[in-house]
Amino acid sequence: MGMKPSYRVHDGFRMPLGFPADGFSSALGYRARPRDIFIATYPKCGTTWVQYIVYLLLHNGEPLSAGRLLADAIPHLEEVGKETVERLPEPRAIKTHLPFAMTPAHAEARYIYVARNPFDCVVSFYHHTRGFAQHYDFAAGTFGEYFDCFIAGEVDFGDYFDHLGSWYAHRDDQNSLFLIFEDMKTDPSRAVVEIAEFLGLPCATDENRIADVVRHSSFDNMRSDQDRWSSARPDEMPAFVRKGVIGDWLNYFSPEQANRLATRFNACAERSGFTGLWPDIVHVAQHMS
Repeated sequence: MGMKPSYRVHDGFRMPLGFPADGFSSALGYRARPRDIFIATYPKCGTTWVQYIVYLLLHNGEPLSAGRLLADAIPHLEEVGKETVERLPEPRAIKTHLPFAMTPAHAEARYIYVARNPFDCVVSFYHHTRGFAQHYDFAAGTFGEYFDCFIAGEVDFGDYFDHLGSWYAHRDDQNSLFLIFEDMKTDPSRAVVEIAEFLGLPCATDENRIADVVRHSSFDNMRSDQDRWSSARPDEMPAFVRKGVIGDWLNYFSPEQANRLATRFNACAERSGFTGLWPDIVHVAQHMS
């Protein structure tokens, strides 16, 4: 038996140890409002990046003031509970890692979902889990140990494939915007315009404002200002905003791990209909030697 991260389990749902049980229970009782904006992702799939894009779009392209955490402006629903979210001024922007069926629903609220390929996701999630000892007690864990948990769906916020499938099924809903992380990296300006248009913001046609949002939310800018995105991490651990690249998984996977995840991906994609996502990455994984 290898080392495994530690979790807090709420009614069979894994959560980080540092997330209070009453926060999770309260979150499930939150009643979404018509002007709410939900940024929904599986962990480590571009959540903070899209949070900040939304923040910038709602604040005329002006960055967060010094010393203010993004989590104060766009809180994590299942961590802080509904009372904290209800105190926000409208329109409320809300972060969640919940699957679709557990996310508070309203026909007029807006839901932005970001999907990232599972190969890079698991690498990023591994470093995230190592870096928060207070949440996982996994600082000494290896990538192989974490990979086994991930592919079995035994990590916080549940199985990656179930989560992706739950939101993919609603990708064409009128009040949903389904984004692909890799497409956003390729053309961030287009992604920012798409989000602005989806939210009905006039700045969608303002090239200067869009350029400001792209610049402030660039990886280099966010990487240089870690204190705005998360609480402090030990110096020896990877930064919260670490790499944000496509293909880092090739530096970690063995051919056996790549084949296992590709096989699982194909089986789940066939069942849930997302076979067209990341074909090139899956092909590479299937043919590693």
